Amino acid sequence: MKLCIFSGTFNPIHNAHIKMAEYVLKNYGFDKIIFIPAYKPPHKDYQDNMCIHRYNMVKLAIQNNPKFEISDIEYKNEGKSYSYLTALELYKQYDIDGKINFIIGTDAFEKIETWYETDKFKKLVDFIVFIRENEPVNFDDLRKKGYNFEFAKMNFVDISSTELRERIQKGETVDNLIPKEVEEYIKNNGLYRNTKMA
Repeated sequence: MKLCIFSGTFNPIHNAHIKMAEYVLKNYGFDKIIFIPAYKPPHKDYQDNMCIHRYNMVKLAIQNNPKFEISDIEYKNEGKSYSYLTALELYKQYDIDGKINFIIGTDAFEKIETWYETDKFKKLVDFIVFIRENEPVNFDDLRKKGYNFEFAKMNFVDISSTELRERIQKGETVDNLIPKEVEEYIKNNGLYRNTKMA
């Protein structure tokens, strides 16, 4: 099985996330893309009561694509969500053809050397890096250090989870920025009305 994972906080998941996954699926020929919401993101602040909501929103957002799947692997662990440990577990769970691929943005990739067990992690995955618009990138040093990656050629879609939370908190519309099912879930559960909810 050719497998790609899309790990993130997804707070909330939005249409740019979906477009990125669809692009990778179409252009790289994966059998499956597994979305993995981080239970406790090691590099971000979070609220415990949002963990299950973030998981539920991802589940709703991807439900109509049979090649998209959600994993609760980091929820079962209930500790800090480290991508290295997640990758190790996925190799046990799936018969994987080659290496797992890992979707990542340039903002996260430039900090990859600070990640938990990064020297071991880089041997487990190949990275598909998405570039933000007009963002100068040079990762030659990372390539020399053994990080295997390629840049996705998809046009940048400028949607920010942070800005979405702020707009919802202000009562502004988020039409066409997040999947309809996710928008309904946010309304029904009163999410992001408190600016501290992250």
